[in-house]
Amino acid sequence: MHGLLFNPRATLHSVPLHDGHECLVVDDALLDPQAWRDWAVARRAQFARPPYVYPGVELALPAAAVAQAGEFFAAHIRARLGGRRTLDVAARLSLATLQPHELAARQWFCHRDSARLAPGQCIVAAVLYLFDDTTLGGTSIYRPRRSADETARLVHECSTLNDAEFAARHPEITPGYMTEGNAWFERVASLPARFNRAVFYDGNLFHGADLRAPEKLSADPATGRLTLNGFFTCRRTAA
Repeated sequence: MHGLLFNPRATLHSVPLHDGHECLVVDDALLDPQAWRDWAVARRAQFARPPYVYPGVELALPAAAVAQAGEFFAAHIRARLGGRRTLDVAARLSLATLQPHELAARQWFCHRDSARLAPGQCIVAAVLYLFDDTTLGGTSIYRPRRSADETARLVHECSTLNDAEFAARHPEITPGYMTEGNAWFERVASLPARFNRAVFYDGNLFHGADLRAPEKLSADPATGRLTLNGFFTCRRTAA
């Protein structure tokens, strides 16, 4: 793939979330989204399970595409979401493939992407939808119902207890994909999927894919829930 990746004339609008946060939604984000879906289809055998927790398989993007994602982010998104200088950009193509019974306990509820941030840093997460079937699901944003200490303890337990131990300790959390709120989290926003739409939000907010039809998930990039996922680590704007 060569040439300009992102559409300089893409439309952008804001969706209010909670506690002053917002999500920036970019429609018509890529100049040629079908070319990137075709690129993924041609490399379907190269998708692989990543070493971190993700309910499916992923494929690295060319370095030039990652660089362009960083340039688009710096020009249109970074300042709006609290970033001052970009420190790192990661981007890849992702396919959610796991069925609910295959998920680990840490995948039974929403997550955030800020575990390894240093003081003074922030991270912005992005999902760009490259599938036509909107019933494959967009993205939901959640707000904790309990204190920060209790929530941190829950997150710690889901990665240190085995699945059976976690389920026994937390019967209020239903195994499988989270699509509504529960005793721990309130769903405050749903960002619908649309082909060639990108959503950008603070990665420190709890979020998750809104997977209400997991029986439709597929490892075929032509028909599955193909997304371009981006993560942008920045110096935080001074208060």
